[in-house]
Amino acid sequence: MPRRRTRSVALVAAVCVAGGSSLAACAGNDTSGDARALTWYINPDSGGNDPSKTGQANLAKKCTDASGGKYRIVTQVLPNSASDQRQQLLRRLAAGDEGVDIMSMDPVFVAEFAEAGFLTEVPKDKQQALQEDAVKPIVESAMWKGKMVAAPMWANTQVLWYRKSKAQEAGIDMSKPVTWDQLVEAAKKIDSTIGVQAKPYEGYTVWINALIESGGGHIVQNEGASADELKLGLDTPQGKKAAEIIGSIARSGVGGPAMGSSDETAALDGFAGGGAFLVNWPYTWAALPEKGTDLNDIGFARYPQVEAGKQSRPPLGGIELGVNAASQNPAAAWEAIQCITSEENQKAYMLGTGNPAARKKVYDDPEIQKEFPTAKLIRESLDAGGARPSSQYYGDISTALYKSFSPPESVNDGTPAKAADFILKVIKGEALL
Repeated sequence: MPRRRTRSVALVAAVCVAGGSSLAACAGNDTSGDARALTWYINPDSGGNDPSKTGQANLAKKCTDASGGKYRIVTQVLPNSASDQRQQLLRRLAAGDEGVDIMSMDPVFVAEFAEAGFLTEVPKDKQQALQEDAVKPIVESAMWKGKMVAAPMWANTQVLWYRKSKAQEAGIDMSKPVTWDQLVEAAKKIDSTIGVQAKPYEGYTVWINALIESGGGHIVQNEGASADELKLGLDTPQGKKAAEIIGSIARSGVGGPAMGSSDETAALDGFAGGGAFLVNWPYTWAALPEKGTDLNDIGFARYPQVEAGKQSRPPLGGIELGVNAASQNPAAAWEAIQCITSEENQKAYMLGTGNPAARKKVYDDPEIQKEFPTAKLIRESLDAGGARPSSQYYGDISTALYKSFSPPESVNDGTPAKAADFILKVIKGEALL
């Protein structure tokens, strides 16, 4: 295990054993000695416990009933933010908490957890079924060093949202692929905005990564490398073009009055308030009517291109399911995951929460196409998605990256090189975040 990650895991473990209150925070869920019980740590979703919405909690009940008594799934809800989810899971895993069986993970957690030995490998006899028909980028995110260590549950992507009236006023043809530079000029022409995520948090890394991937580059050029051998693709033409786009949007004012504090919700609110363009996740379609927006004036298109004629690589998100290496019942956990991620249940989950399925056949379903006018575009965007780096150092890479690119109005041609230098120093233990 690389020395930087060893120190990180040791610190997390120390938090879990230092004192009564910390120990309580890291203790497993009490299942009263029920050998059949599987505890699934889920990320919050819009399904909750509402029986009319098939969220993760209801999938747990559905698969428990379908097991015929083989297992009983109980759920524990993780915090809202991805960073807080990572911290809570790491604390439990580092403490060897047997009270965690199944966990819902952001795809970028997989490498870090697997490298530390916290995940079990997917059983060979289940690997084909668990990745069958799933979009390629989400399957690749379930792998670490040649082994499948997680299973795709759902996949997410961003699309370009626009007001038809504003696009027409700006004279931009949204039926054809558009570039970021075209959007900036269009927004300036009509004195409007482009909603983006540039607050110092994970969503900013998502944007930076999508810009670099769309330009044909990669933030990490040798995924899986040790701290001493890691090569970054930031101080490159693709990294500099990403910085140029970010700086241009910020300094021109088209990113909005508070671009440096804008997350998904703030960007959505700005768009709902009359903005011309927005890059955001598919939940936007259902959220806009709740904010009083007339959907008849809303259009959607593929994520913007960095270079004209070069297909964009939209952001990739979603959830992978993993099994704790300390689980006392891994076989039952993987059997439960096979039920949870079935095509039938992915369809039910998408209908219940709006979170896009990982399996491609779900998008061919007439009920899905009726409920989600964006279904064809989501499927296309997922197939072309550009995943964030798969690295055991991802947490440090992401934090150092978005800090280096903040505030966005200060981003310039030299930012990528400074970010690369800072990231390498952080993961080698030569600098602090």
